[in-house]
Parts: sequence; C-alpha cells; structure tokens
Amino acid sequence: MMLNTFLVEVLKLAPRQMWGVEQLGVHLGNIFTSFSLKQILASMLAVLEMFGLIIFDTPTTPRGEALDLTGYSLVFEDEFEGTQLNTDLWEYRGSGPRRGGFNAPSQVKVENGNMILTGEYLENGMYGEGWYTGMVKLKERYCKGYFEIRCIVNSDPRFWSAFWLQADHPYEAEYSQGGVGGCEIDIFESMSFDSTIGKNSVTQTVHCAGVDGVQEGFQSNNLGDFYGNNIYSEYNTYGLEWTDDEYIFYINGVETRRTSFGNGVSEVLEDVIVSLEIPVGEELENLEKDNFKTEYIVDYVRIYQK
Repeated sequence: MMLNTFLVEVLKLAPRQMWGVEQLGVHLGNIFTSFSLKQILASMLAVLEMFGLIIFDTPTTPRGEALDLTGYSLVFEDEFEGTQLNTDLWEYRGSGPRRGGFNAPSQVKVENGNMILTGEYLENGMYGEGWYTGMVKLKERYCKGYFEIRCIVNSDPRFWSAFWLQADHPYEAEYSQGGVGGCEIDIFESMSFDSTIGKNSVTQTVHCAGVDGVQEGFQSNNLGDFYGNNIYSEYNTYGLEWTDDEYIFYINGVETRRTSFGNGVSEVLEDVIVSLEIPVGEELENLEKDNFKTEYIVDYVRIYQK
C-alpha cells in the first residue's frame, strides 16, 4: 500500500503505468522460473518495454490471452464488396463542421473490397472550401458482444483513424452514471504517426462521467499505447469484448488490456462508429493543401454476440 501511494502520489504514475509495474513483476518472475531460452528472452524484452512504459510512458506489445469466441455467434458483418456504402446498414455521421474542417459523405467510398475514408483539402466541398474527412456509424445499435475491425490506418500526419462505440450523453454524469448508463469506448485510435518513439502503435481508452459520484466533467481511463504490425501499410485487426463485467481489448487476436473502469460496464445500446478524425485548425496550417491526401482503409467490420 505504501509503495502504491509513493508511485501514484510522488512519482505521479498514471493507471496504465501502474499496470506496467504489475506486469514488470510478472515478467521478472518468468525470467527466473522459465526453463526455455525462448521464453526467457521474451520475458526480458517484456521487462524492457515495461520499464519504458513506467519511465517514459512508451507503447508495449500485446501479450495477453488469445481471443476465444466460443459461445459467440456472428450477428453483423460487412466486407464492403459493393461499389458504394450500404446505406441500409450504415449512415453518415456528424456531417458538417468538426474541429478544423468538415465531415462529409463525399469522403467515404467503397471499392476493391474496402471502405475508404479520405482526408483532404477541397476548394468546392459540400460545406465550402476547407479540410474534409469522413465518419460513418451503423444504423443498428448494440449492447455487449465482440466488435472487430480489420484495417490499414492512415499514414499521414495530424489526421487519425478510429473505431469506437458511443452512447447518448456519455460525458454527462446525470446520464452516464459512471459508465453504467453509457460511455465512449475507443477500441483504437491511431495517433502515433508523428511520434519518434512509439510509431506503429494505437491508443485504447474508456471515457464516461459520474465515476465514484464525481459530477463535474468526465473521467477517462487511457489503457495505454500498443504496437500493431506495420499498421500504416498492412491490415491489422482491433477488437473489443464487452462482457457483463469488463471491457477486454485486442490487437490481432491478442489481449492488450482489460478494465472495469467506472461504476460498471455500460448497460445501454451504443453506436458503432468508424471515423477518420480531423484535427483542430492550428494543426492543419502547415499541411500542403494541394498535395495532401490521407486514407483509412477498412477491410471489414464484424460483431459477435452470445
């Protein structure tokens, strides 16, 4: 208890770094109890990554349990095999002004078995001249299950790719009630392209309001940054298992973190959202308008439920 107090109050370690301290102990133990050279080397690499997380808040490699969908059935799948977005399943979300630009249907297309969301500068866009990007959500809402996307994230600065769930009013304590009445679950956000350390990693986060009775603002649990495989040029999968008790996050079928952050998991229907996020205006000022185009390429979206 005294050590935890020192780590949190004196060293100001975030919850994800405290998790790193726990994992450090696990992997150090594995080094001294394993009889396999391969396992010892893997544990030594994990120890180095955990030191990096604790000291510099750097990303780590997924090392948890393998995804097991026993007992689940596929209830939704779109592999984007057509020539246009299936608007029986999807709708364009948040069309109009957003941060330093606009969301618009023109920035979402389907071709070659992919849905492609594009960020670029348009002189004659739907809402006038400016920076444009795309966002869609499923028309049907879901509560619990396993949610997965297979995609190549955009490989240019400032803009970032995301796959996330959102309830109504998740940032207001009156409705969210610490997450039980709804939250935002960022299954992944790709914010590392500009990083000198930690490139090829994604962020996973839970946001809600009213945790432990706090009524002002909303609370977030950033679970950390985790490496994928050449995420800007190769397909990776990002998943979330939302159970009765916790949220379990995955990359390429390997668990990254699990959490029961808040007053309990969401018990309400939530939107399933795919978006290429646009930054605030000042972050767009140095981009070359005539030569800039960034794409978020989605191979499929799948949802399983018990």
